[in-house]
Amino acid sequence: MVPYRATLDVPHELVEHVSWLIYARRCERGTRWRKLGCFHQALLALVHLRKNETLHQLAAGFGVSTATAWRYVDETLEVLASWAPGLQEALVGLGEGDFVIVDGTLIPIDRIAEDQPYYSQKHRKHGMNVQVIARPDGTPLWFSRATPGRTHDITAARAHGIVQACLTRQILVLADRAYQGAGATFRTPYYHHSEQPAHYQQFNRDHARLRAPGERAFAQLKTWRLLRRARCSTHRIGTAVQAVHTLLTCTYSG
Repeated sequence: MVPYRATLDVPHELVEHVSWLIYARRCERGTRWRKLGCFHQALLALVHLRKNETLHQLAAGFGVSTATAWRYVDETLEVLASWAPGLQEALVGLGEGDFVIVDGTLIPIDRIAEDQPYYSQKHRKHGMNVQVIARPDGTPLWFSRATPGRTHDITAARAHGIVQACLTRQILVLADRAYQGAGATFRTPYYHHSEQPAHYQQFNRDHARLRAPGERAFAQLKTWRLLRRARCSTHRIGTAVQAVHTLLTCTYSG
């Protein structure tokens, strides 16, 4: 393979921030020497996430072996994921009178027809289900771990504790019809609203307008191309999502 110069569309400060996190981890483990320094390890991992280049391509571009590139990426994802907030932490400061948007998305993966647990009937493709809690402006507060694509959104929301957590804090939740029956503080659109009284139709219009910014959270998530079609193990997708959330948090705060 022939290496070439390229540009990564992320702020230089973000690469530096990730490199400091890697440096802290190396100090914690007492690592003495690595083929790449902290900055270039951070850059390698961000290229993998942002551009979805294969480990073989990364190894050629950074002058390391494929196994070394895999270890660098894996370590960096773990470091970043450890800084992602938990569900309870994400909801701190929210309570009665506040509302959030809850939605689910599918991270497409490479699987064959026999892998039924990963096949989503809704999307007609294999993937992993990820839930998000977002602020009214679409800023993501929390991303769930990834579950097989066959998992229904309402089942995932219950399994991750979203329904109970929002009920405990009395936080109003706006969600689509996939969450119908969640009860608690969830509000979903009415079915067959065109056949319902005018105030039902108005409710659905207002609900759609308030919930629309929630799509921004997934749009931001999938600017990192690894999550548009993941080629890695399904067990690593959840870690990748948490890592990207940390990066998005750094971007927002910056």
